[in-house]
Amino acid sequence: MLCQAELSDAIRCACRFDVLAMKPGNVSIHAPGHGMTAADFLASAAVIAPLLAQPRRHLGDAILAAVTASFDIARCNTNLGIVLLAAPIARAAMLRRPGEGLRARLDVVLDELSLHDSSRVFAAIRYASPGGLGTAEDQDVAGEPTCALKEVMALAAERDRIAYQYANGFEDIFDFGVPLLRTYRARTDSITWAVVGLYLALLARYPDTHVIRQHGTKEAEVLRRSAQTLECAFKACENPTTLTADLNKFDRELKRRKVNPGTSADLTVASVLALLLLHT
Repeated sequence: MLCQAELSDAIRCACRFDVLAMKPGNVSIHAPGHGMTAADFLASAAVIAPLLAQPRRHLGDAILAAVTASFDIARCNTNLGIVLLAAPIARAAMLRRPGEGLRARLDVVLDELSLHDSSRVFAAIRYASPGGLGTAEDQDVAGEPTCALKEVMALAAERDRIAYQYANGFEDIFDFGVPLLRTYRARTDSITWAVVGLYLALLARYPDTHVIRQHGTKEAEVLRRSAQTLECAFKACENPTTLTADLNKFDRELKRRKVNPGTSADLTVASVLALLLLHT
């Protein structure tokens, strides 16, 4: 089991790769966007990491504390999705269950989520005020929940890929994200380029649910088809640096249209965190 300092470092490291990698449409050290800079994301990572690494009775308390601290320092929503995904993974890493791997421990964490966790997560979402949230017929975040968090997330799973992870054992992270990161890291000898490759693959695989909320399904499908072309080029090239100009062009195009594939970015960060923790 990791100590708090090691776990905090792993969370910060995963968040750092989020801005080191050129992920079109997202904020990075290469280009700001959507009224935010890489410094905002790094400052947010610095405050959420120790909070998510603290053992707390309720996961929801950790999520609310991290989201509040992040919003207060950046004055905008930089990482709500990252916190929602990283918190249960971090909790799983802290569990004392000899002989059980990270994913098995994560299943325990998800099964133990409570109504209190739902209430705190709803409060965190309201505090961060993510754009395009809309309303839901059942378990709307504007009100108070009546179900445990895993059940709440299952209700939202069809319209939100982060909620889908809670309802399906973080399937996209462990069955897709981590294996692909390993493949691309071995091929490129670079975790940063592996992150780029995974991000493009996620964009190409699923309509980004943050983009759907912000711009609708048509825009999300246009994004997915464009990403498929770039992902094919990434898979085919021997040296990914040859794609830098294409990545930059796609980044400028998405930001011009105010398209920010936030869910794909969040899933990428969670996959990096899981990879780091599986290797400790």
